[in-house]
Parts: sequence; structure tokens; C-alpha cells
Amino acid sequence: MPTVRADITLTVNGSLRRLTVDTRTSLLDLLREDLGLTGAKKGCDHGQCGACTVLLDGRRANACLALAVANDGADVVTVEGLADGERLSPVQEAFLEKDAYQCGYCTPGQLCSATGVLREAAHGWPSAATGDVAAEPELDDDEIRERMSGNLCRCGAYVNIVAAVREAAR
Repeated sequence: MPTVRADITLTVNGSLRRLTVDTRTSLLDLLREDLGLTGAKKGCDHGQCGACTVLLDGRRANACLALAVANDGADVVTVEGLADGERLSPVQEAFLEKDAYQCGYCTPGQLCSATGVLREAAHGWPSAATGDVAAEPELDDDEIRERMSGNLCRCGAYVNIVAAVREAAR
């Protein structure tokens, strides 16, 4: 079967990128191999671990499951785009303060997911752990654990990750 290529445009961490990609290329492979943004990790490559989590049009997404061509015109933020220059984002600061990482492999996905969690809560979106779906979600530990459940940490830094998300929510 011949390779089919397509022209796409993405805004990646604030920069407009025009690319020609194989239509079978995942967003994760495009970010890592074509753009050199290696923060998002290839863990399971099946959307089960969250190591590849990025923000896609402001929402959390597993980049390993997203085809690059299906996201033509999208705004993508990777861990490399969370900071404002040398100034870390509140989530990054909280992860440092609360020692919310061990080996660091899952950390980029955790950071992007936590950023998305805070945005979702700020918009009033409930989760499966939200008691009153009509009320403003309270980011208590149960709520944070539920919302972050798509991101696995082999080292078991969950207690500190929850504390970091709680701190960043303040």
C-alpha cells in the first residue's frame, strides 16, 4: 500500500507549524520525531498510561491515540509549552514544591493532565466522583484522584501528585 501524505497546520506551544505528514502518523510521533518535542512520552502506545498526555484545543488528550491529520488546525500544548518563558506554571511549581515526581517519566503527562483538571474544574465540569453535579466541583483528594486516574505512575508518587494538584488549585 502506498504511503499517503497530507498537509496539515497545527499551533504547537503557540507557534504555527505547517507540516506534511503520513496520514497514519500519531500526534505523539509527530511531536517527538518531527518537531523534536520529547516531553510527551511513549509509554504503552495504547492510551492506557497517560504518559503522552497533551492539551489538544485546551482539553486533555492521549497523543498516542490522536492521528495528526485528524487534528489539522488544532492548538496543541505540550509540557514544553506550560511555562511562560523561564517562569514555571502554577502546576509545575506545585509539583516541585510537593516533590510530586520520582523517576520523572510520567511527569510531563501528569503536568498536562493536572493543568487540564484545573481548567475543567474552573469550568464547573463534574467527574464521576462529583457528588452534586449541579454544584461547583470541589477539588478534594477523591475528586483529584478520579480526575487524574488516566495517568499512571510506576513509582507510586500519587500522594504527592494529589497534594500538588490540590496546591495548584489554590
